[in-house]
Amino acid sequence: MKCMPENVRNPKISVVIPAYNESLNIGNVISATIEALDRIGLPYEVIVVDDGSADMTAEMAKGCGARVIQNKRNFGKGHALRSGFKAAEGDIIVTIDADSSNNPREIEKLVLPLMKGTDIVFGTRFSDESNVRPYASSRILRLCNKLFNLSICLMTGRSITDSQTSFRAFNRKALNSLNLTSNGFEVEAEITVKALNSGFSFEEVPITSFPTRSYHVSKMNVLRDGFRILRRIIRSSFERGDSKK
Repeated sequence: MKCMPENVRNPKISVVIPAYNESLNIGNVISATIEALDRIGLPYEVIVVDDGSADMTAEMAKGCGARVIQNKRNFGKGHALRSGFKAAEGDIIVTIDADSSNNPREIEKLVLPLMKGTDIVFGTRFSDESNVRPYASSRILRLCNKLFNLSICLMTGRSITDSQTSFRAFNRKALNSLNLTSNGFEVEAEITVKALNSGFSFEEVPITSFPTRSYHVSKMNVLRDGFRILRRIIRSSFERGDSKK
């Protein structure tokens, strides 16, 4: 059963980019995103949610042609994504990071399965066909991701190779049914668990993950946020979104 309405001939794509102090990266990300969307040839919008940045992230994003939502303070990645989802007008929603770790040229790879009826597409850094450069994968990050993947498999009965990927595409109806509540980095785990438990069709698409960015400083605390992610995996398995009808 397809979530994409049959009367949507030219669906609009909304790309949501949560950003916090990314003024040195955001311009390149937006430019590459717009280039990729122009190549797809469907109506689109690019939304940057500036999550209380202390630098020029919002100004840079506006100057590059993005629609900008500004939070007065730093609420967290999950809150920023939820704000972007609420503002998005598209039939297809794509999420991508602001730190240049993803390749916007691969947006088309995520969108195509949705056009054929898939509900949710996860970009995976860890399939045999993925191109993961050295950064992604610090040993601790790989280990944590495997732990999260295993936990999700145990809680949902469905397997996935990259539960923490932030490069994803959703059918609007499927995304709206997930009833997201996370404010921090654990939002990816919440999305994954609720999507798998709700019975939506999903695909994993191999993606590229770039090495440490020239202007990147990680905002994630492995121990603190890792605990929150595991806790969210357990909680979300009992907080199912609206089941697919």
